[in-house]
Amino acid sequence: MSQNVISLRVSDEMKERLDQLAAATKRPRSFLAQEALAEYLDRHGWQIAAIDEAVEAASDGHFASHEAVADWLSSWGTEDEKMPPAVRPMKSAR
Repeated sequence: MSQNVISLRVSDEMKERLDQLAAATKRPRSFLAQEALAEYLDRHGWQIAAIDEAVEAASDGHFASHEAVADWLSSWGTEDEKMPPAVRPMKSAR
């Protein structure tokens, strides 16, 4: 696997915190920064993919109506909690 060098500016406080963590874990700053970046990309990557999938489904007209969702949500925490509403294609789909 090839390695690439990138440059990034951080505040004095962030550099100090990174230095402290590097010393405490006996890991280089670059290792910790790479781990943090990988975690960030993983966390946000799935969110963006899920949003894109939902937007595509919505563009195709697959919705649960506002009324059905509101009715379901209002049942939360009650003895008669309802199942999530079914998602059906809407007649006004593009």
